[in-house]
Amino acid sequence: MNIQQTSFGEINGNEVKLFTLDNGNIQIKITNVGATITSIRTPDKDGNVKDIVLGFDDPRVYLDPEYNAGSFYLGATIGRFANRIKAGKFSLDSKSYQLEINNGENHLHGGINSFNTKFWTAEPIEGDKVVGVRMSYVSAHLENGYPGQLTTVVVFTLDENDNLNINYQATTDKKTILNLTNHSYFNLRGEGTILDTKVLMEANTYTPKDDACIPTGKIEPVVGTPLDFTFEHKIGERIHAFEDGYDHNYVINGSYGQLRKAAEAWDDKTGRKLEFFTTEPGFQFYTGYWLNGEWGRESQNQKFVSFGGFCFEAQHYPDSPNNPQFPSVELKPGETYTQTTVYKFTTI
Repeated sequence: MNIQQTSFGEINGNEVKLFTLDNGNIQIKITNVGATITSIRTPDKDGNVKDIVLGFDDPRVYLDPEYNAGSFYLGATIGRFANRIKAGKFSLDSKSYQLEINNGENHLHGGINSFNTKFWTAEPIEGDKVVGVRMSYVSAHLENGYPGQLTTVVVFTLDENDNLNINYQATTDKKTILNLTNHSYFNLRGEGTILDTKVLMEANTYTPKDDACIPTGKIEPVVGTPLDFTFEHKIGERIHAFEDGYDHNYVINGSYGQLRKAAEAWDDKTGRKLEFFTTEPGFQFYTGYWLNGEWGRESQNQKFVSFGGFCFEAQHYPDSPNNPQFPSVELKPGETYTQTTVYKFTTI
């Protein structure tokens, strides 16, 4: 087990750091810019190693205004609220709040210059069986419109069993809302598109949405729809049933709050397999339609194209503050928000 730290200099007095976690089989890179996963290198069934997430070699790219204008969020920690809030409006104790509008008429992923563009305080973790990094950030009261000073800690650890564990904790000094996730895009082949990737989900229901990806408030079964991955399908098999591909919130089977498998994906050609576990009630399955080929990883001469990666984003449901029938996203002073998400890497 090994961890290394590399500096990419300073921006506005903040040091840009990159941490490399290595257990001898899997190598993961994480930067303090946005608490972002930039690289996950894993072997295929023949021992050939490739990067299976989309990201940049130079962490400073994540701060490029043109990149951020595209709302790609490659590998970033998302906050304060993952996914969308209708019209950027919500109420707490009869008080209304207006958030930034950055996705059509709605609020997406915490707003402009949200958690993904912040410099997080980083502390390496070294142990006999795990290596990792502890990231922390204090968000000021009314930052991006959210009430309360919020202190967030995200701990990334790689263990000897090829699990990437992401543990979240957060506290607030005023009642607020919170919904955190990681926005990594996976490509198990390490190149091309993910249309031949097979997926199996532990999700019998989903939250239907309107044309702006805002939930209708209902929860409906996936059976009989192109959203049904309760038995294996290639991602590309039915993806064109939706103009923009998959970008849907699934309701995970089992008890919210317990760590349980939500989904798995594998690539027959390389044998790489990803298993996804979380304590969250749902996850967004997104297939990267809006990737436009303008950005890529220079060291691999790779461009990130439409359907070039898929996301399993552990989360509470979109627009939960405006749908009281959904699991609550409220956080009060004296309470601690917690979440665990695990990505397990194997071969078949």
